Order: sequence, then C-alpha cells, then structure tokens
Amino acid sequence: MLVDSHCHLGDPRFAPDLPEVVGRAWAADLAHVIVIGETPESAARALTLAAEEPRLSATAGLHPHEAKRWTPEMETWLAGTLRDPRIVAVGETGLDYHYDHSPRPAQREAFDRQMGMAAEANRPAVIHAREADADVAAVLRSHPRTRAVLHCFSSGPELLEAALALDHYVSFSGMITFRSWRQDDAVRAVPLDRLLVETDAPYLTPEPHRKHRNEPSYVRLVAERVAAVRDLPVAEVVAATGVNAARLFGERLAPVSQSQESRGDP
Repeated sequence: MLVDSHCHLGDPRFAPDLPEVVGRAWAADLAHVIVIGETPESAARALTLAAEEPRLSATAGLHPHEAKRWTPEMETWLAGTLRDPRIVAVGETGLDYHYDHSPRPAQREAFDRQMGMAAEANRPAVIHAREADADVAAVLRSHPRTRAVLHCFSSGPELLEAALALDHYVSFSGMITFRSWRQDDAVRAVPLDRLLVETDAPYLTPEPHRKHRNEPSYVRLVAERVAAVRDLPVAEVVAATGVNAARLFGERLAPVSQSQESRGDP
C-alpha cells in the first residue's frame, strides 16, 4: 500500500549497496517505487531497474537543469522511450529559476513540449517547480489534457491553487519533517484523493536521519508526518496515497489498489 512516488534509485550514490537499499524498501512494506529518469542516461538506468523488479517503475524526461539539451533529437528519443510500458510518467520536467542551470526560455520550451508529449502518450507529467510559480501555473493551464503531479511541493499558495483547480496531484517529501518547514497549511489543503508521498532519495532525508543518505524505506516517515499534520491515522494516509499513485501512474501499480479492494477498505 505504501508507494514512494519519486526516487532517484539510479543515482550513483546507490551503486555500492543498491540491492540492500531495495531490500530495505520491501522490508518496510513498500508496494512500489517510482524511479525517476530526468535525463536519457538516468532514464536508461531506471528502465534497467524496472526490468529486473516489477515493483519498480521508471519515468523519462528532461529536468529543467538540463533543458539546454532539448533538441529535435531529444524529442525523438523521448517519444520513443515513452512507448515502453515500464515508463509510467514524463519527467521530471518543469522550471527552476533558483539555479538557472539552463536559460529560462530553454526551460519553458522543454517543459511546454514535454507536457504536450505526456498527453499524447497518455502519461502523467512529474513536475519540478522552484521559484517559478507563475510560469509553472501558466504552463499547467495551457495543457488541460495533461495529468500532473507537483513533486516535492514547497511552492506558494498560488501554484497550489492552480494545480488543484486542474485536478492535479501534489506530493510531499522529507522536507515536511524539517525544523525549517513552515507550510503545514499546504499539507492540509491538498484533498486526500490528490495526495502523494515521496522521498526524492538520495536527497532531502527526513528526520531523524538528516545526516545520512535518503532511501525509499524512509517514505513511511513522510506519511507519518502527513498523518500528524492532518490528524489522521497513518494507515489511512498510506492507503490513500497508495491508491492515488496507482490511479495516477496506471496499471503497472494496479496491484496496490487491488490489494486495498480485496481487504474491503473504503
């Protein structure tokens, strides 16, 4: 029932002990992990992992940091990769005006085109948004056919309202356990049927493990914090976010929702 909806398992920091990391995820009762492919290279690693383990799925896209690499050849690569059934989403894509590793016009072009390709491929889009709320909201509104999730949400209320008005999903990471976190209102504002949890591992390790590398097994700590903020049982948050992930990412995650139905849960 527990799903890590955003994890970079292909990151080199997992290479020394990846089997143990994955084993700890299943020991922590995770049902599925979405492995993010934010470049062609990381997408290839994510696909390899998803081929070896059915409880792993992959995404493919181009991160805003890499948007300067967007070319017709990159678009052709992505269109072909999206035909693979192991690919459950486009991205992560989006806009990042904090680091500006790619020029903003290039970011907007790559983001806009990937949103369109997501609709064409009947895949959701995984969106990275940092200090670009107005422009991200504008792109969301210009692609009403594209389902999306705002991953690792820490943006402002305007972007949250725009996303929810379009029935998109919102995912929270280990950031919500940090002492510096000041956005519990956002955690409460997301309807339970549009809520996801993630690790964004190996980044953003939740308390009490902040000094260590993050990993999928820690996603339960995120669910526990969401439950505390919303005054809900942890089991209810785990169940809801698992079903939401299956609804968003499709039939590869279907056993998550089927397991809930077989138990007679609401």
